[in-house]
Amino acid sequence: MQELLSISSFIILYGVSYGVVLFTISIGLVVMMGLMRVINLAHGAFAALGGYVAASLMNQLSIPFFIAVPLAVVGVALFSVIVERLFYVHLYTATDLDQVLLTVGLAFVAVAGLNFIFGPNVFPARLPEILTFNINFGIRQFQAYRLFLIVDGAVLFVILWYVFDRTGFGARLRAAVDNRTMAQAIGINVPKLFSIVFALGSGLAALGGAIGFAILPLEPLYPFKYLVIVLIVVSLSGFGSIKSAAAVAIFIGVVDTGCRYLFPGIGAFIIYAILISLIIHKHTGIVVRRRA
Repeated sequence: MQELLSISSFIILYGVSYGVVLFTISIGLVVMMGLMRVINLAHGAFAALGGYVAASLMNQLSIPFFIAVPLAVVGVALFSVIVERLFYVHLYTATDLDQVLLTVGLAFVAVAGLNFIFGPNVFPARLPEILTFNINFGIRQFQAYRLFLIVDGAVLFVILWYVFDRTGFGARLRAAVDNRTMAQAIGINVPKLFSIVFALGSGLAALGGAIGFAILPLEPLYPFKYLVIVLIVVSLSGFGSIKSAAAVAIFIGVVDTGCRYLFPGIGAFIIYAILISLIIHKHTGIVVRRRA
């Protein structure tokens, strides 16, 4: 019984923390694809850039983790505004195929750039000591880093839910998406609004990459390596739903962790079989179908 509790608690805690990283990275894409109707397959590049910038600040300038992460998020968000004005602004009225082709091309450019600047190998990044010690819960010990991720995810979820569901900003954004012409007629600056949302989504991706480098290692192929799992979160959550995205990401994190722990040889493949089945039978979202 003690062993069962130990294994179960490990799978749940580590799975939820992994799910929080997936949620943080994918929620920006959920917002873009669900509210802005933009298929951004280069979204992972912003997550990778956030991780690389944060790790570089810590390695090269000895900036503390809790300062390097916000700096990386802000820097990537500001950089994304330039990218959005140069490229993405032309995609808001483009076809799905045009969006896919351009964003995939940008992802390849990002991979080449990361490889050129940071090298082809996994980029070294270490957590601060405050997050590496273990906490004894009686059943077993857990790394403080995992608890930090869970708390961070909970706070982020509450903030995003409030902003998009309970503020004027969220109302203006939904109005601009539902009827852009009417929104502009009543005085909403739609281009500015979309730029803000794009920067927010890219910043969230950067946050996921910066706090999650201990789970999702930094390497040049990062934008493609984790793209599939992020797109699965977006697809299963029902485009635009923050609540559903959180539930789906945590579900994937727990199931994937459990499969890898209990079935080391084939665990990495089981999760994809389950997700393919869910997508086939619940293609409109497995939790909620309305925006949240």
